[in-house]
Amino acid sequence: MTQTLNPDRTCCEEGTRASAFTRRSLLKAVGLGTVAIAAGPMVGMRAAFAADPGWTGDTLVVLSLRGGFDGLSAIAPIGDPAYATWRPGIAVPAASAFQLDSMFGMHPGLSALQPLWNANKLAFVHAAGMSAPNRSHFSAMDEMERAAPGTSARTGWLDRAVGLHAAGGPFGAVQMGSSSIPESLVGPVPVLGMDTIGSFNLAGAGNASQRTTWTNALDALHSDAPPGLQDSASTTLAALGTAATLAATPYVPSGGATYANNDIADALKNAAQLIKAAVGLRVLTIDLGNWDMHAGLGTVNNGWMHDKLVELGGALAAFATDLGSFLDTTTLVTISEFGRRVEENQSGGVDHGWGNAMLVLGGHVVSSVHGTWPGLAKANLTDGDLTVTTDYRAVLADILVNRTGATTSQVKEIFPTYDGTTIGITAP
Repeated sequence: MTQTLNPDRTCCEEGTRASAFTRRSLLKAVGLGTVAIAAGPMVGMRAAFAADPGWTGDTLVVLSLRGGFDGLSAIAPIGDPAYATWRPGIAVPAASAFQLDSMFGMHPGLSALQPLWNANKLAFVHAAGMSAPNRSHFSAMDEMERAAPGTSARTGWLDRAVGLHAAGGPFGAVQMGSSSIPESLVGPVPVLGMDTIGSFNLAGAGNASQRTTWTNALDALHSDAPPGLQDSASTTLAALGTAATLAATPYVPSGGATYANNDIADALKNAAQLIKAAVGLRVLTIDLGNWDMHAGLGTVNNGWMHDKLVELGGALAAFATDLGSFLDTTTLVTISEFGRRVEENQSGGVDHGWGNAMLVLGGHVVSSVHGTWPGLAKANLTDGDLTVTTDYRAVLADILVNRTGATTSQVKEIFPTYDGTTIGITAP
């Protein structure tokens, strides 16, 4: 098993870099090629609080929009007089946007999300981001997913969050759609990485009898392994039987939900299946890349941004429909390493920026565009970027407190340089 960062590199090459945590297990050597497993002690800070008896909160889904999401296109500040001036070719016209309030309009590419907004299941936070600009894809996402600037922490914030609770089942923490585990899940908590439920299998074990034979053999081989590797093996082997049972019956989405044929829709469909199967899923991460639109972003009705937002909005709408009543115990949040610059460049795109928009979807969100809008007048920008007025950790802290039962002191352990303040984007 190897954990790697896998940001989109459509326009920006900064080299390749392995995650700080890499381990290859015997499971990989014997053919568990579609599975990434992770567990074991990490160097650096580790949360010191005691685990509670179990997880009783929402399933938390973290969707990483890798490459640098342009929140100024997705949730356009159509009420700011400087917006169209800065972006004469790519701004979302007020007449084309779905009006959210007097300042903001949703890009028409996200029109599939309008019913969720009207049903109070969708919210946004604008001018959100890290406390200081960082325009490097790799280092920005690394910092964002560790979420502990100024410390020696090498674990991820989701690992620390899941570590608040007593160990659950093998599906406690899952990366869906890829076997590359994100930095946010790096740490001692066992993690499963899979492309799909159907492909989560042990090579050479084509039926239940063969799976039993291989499972017994691998259990024996790992019986004297170090605890971290042993936990990884037992977690994965325990999950294989459940995955095989789920994959044995073709999955039929609920509520008439229709998923498109693309990676994000496939990942969210698999996520919905796991959530509804009640396998003990606590956190699930998904990556959606190709947001690095330095050139050719397109116009409001066609082009790169429009097509990506249609893909994203359609997948999220299908996911919510499919979940049905399970949406009441699910919260999804989007993050991206940075926003884009306010001014359109000469190639009809936007370069790396700072402030951004985050999306929160779930049964207990407070539908609004949250945060303090700093304005797009030149004097209000930070080196040409949208100024961050809401620390992205405030959004995550809000979800952890209101929807997973974390206390303020526990949030301070998860985010050691953040004060624990929440912003009311979700309700208890």
